[in-house]
Amino acid sequence: MKFSLFVGLLVPFVAAKVSYNGWKAYKIDTVHSHEAVTNSLKDFHHVSLGCGHSRGALEVAISPESLDAFRALDLNTTLLNDDLGVEIAEEGMFEAYNPTTKAQGLVAALPNKSYFKSYHNLEQHFQFLSDLHASLPNNSEIFSAGKSVQNRELRGIHLWGNGAQGKNPAIIWHGNVHAREWITAMGYKNNDALIRDTLDSYDFYIMPIVNPDGFVYTTKTDRLWRKNRQKYPRHSCIGTDINRNWPYKWDVPGGASEYPCDETYRGVEAGDTPENQALVNHTMTISKNTGIRSYVDWHSYSQLILLPYGYSCSAKANNLRTQMDVASGVADAIRKVHGLEFEYGPTCETIYQTSGESSDWVFDVAKAEFSWGIELRPRRLTGDGFVIPANQIVQSGEEIWAGMRYLFARL
Repeated sequence: MKFSLFVGLLVPFVAAKVSYNGWKAYKIDTVHSHEAVTNSLKDFHHVSLGCGHSRGALEVAISPESLDAFRALDLNTTLLNDDLGVEIAEEGMFEAYNPTTKAQGLVAALPNKSYFKSYHNLEQHFQFLSDLHASLPNNSEIFSAGKSVQNRELRGIHLWGNGAQGKNPAIIWHGNVHAREWITAMGYKNNDALIRDTLDSYDFYIMPIVNPDGFVYTTKTDRLWRKNRQKYPRHSCIGTDINRNWPYKWDVPGGASEYPCDETYRGVEAGDTPENQALVNHTMTISKNTGIRSYVDWHSYSQLILLPYGYSCSAKANNLRTQMDVASGVADAIRKVHGLEFEYGPTCETIYQTSGESSDWVFDVAKAEFSWGIELRPRRLTGDGFVIPANQIVQSGEEIWAGMRYLFARL
């Protein structure tokens, strides 16, 4: 069986009530003035986008009422998108979830191909996990790592093969993403040797949406929302960047923001978000019980494979050469599918400094052998979308699946 429907863990955002009609997206050259540019933008109604493809650049969306003043700054900019509102409107709406594919060895049905041609809401994602479990009742379980600020579950699915449940080293995937990894189960039941061997040797813990409050908010209110929905008594701005809140190198200067209104606000204290506390506790339990072989935190966009470390450009992972070698093979496997190039390397050297982020914590504290952040297509913000359009879900899944197969073979 060809697993072309591995959907690649895509960020599941769709049209929202906040209007972005007339908003323009720019890439700003910040090679010599990153801090100055960042400070100047605080005076404008804007939203930071993505991570930027390389050091020395910042990608932002500027509101129509701020355009003239922004242009008056006379920054070195490149227009990336002339109207984000048009793009958001073209992304499509949620479509019904219908589990209609029945494969040999499965107790219940799984989604057919049409499921992967549109995005789905939180309830549909949770229903999907439940149906996947129902199809493999002896090789899976649904778990909850904890609750969000607004009391939503951080729900995931645990998959295993012929080995005893929870006895093998772990492969963990996190993301506020579409994690429709049903092909892993399909491969196991259809005698794909690599998938069978991987599931017999490792336990998968897949949490597709670790920021459920933020996810729901993007689908109902603000399409470009990034953080969680945590409120702070002394500030009017809402939310913490969960991926700057991990309790490791949290307060390293330059890797996150101390300003509550910024997109990369790190929180009042390390690990003070309920979402992060749940993820830390769940991950550490797995680490202590079986160890973690591989961890991936999925994001979009930029086409990057990011390795430890983010907090420092001089610190080197003790197995960096091995991680670089495997990442090179993963990037090559991805390229062979649809020709897309994925850059790879330590986070700080490849993009910029990031403190209090997941892959550093999982590598140094939870002791995963491979601990990565992967930024999916597109490479940069263009008219094709800074979020993957629904018509690219399958293509992105195909290329990322090829990369993951290479990774599994090297574990």
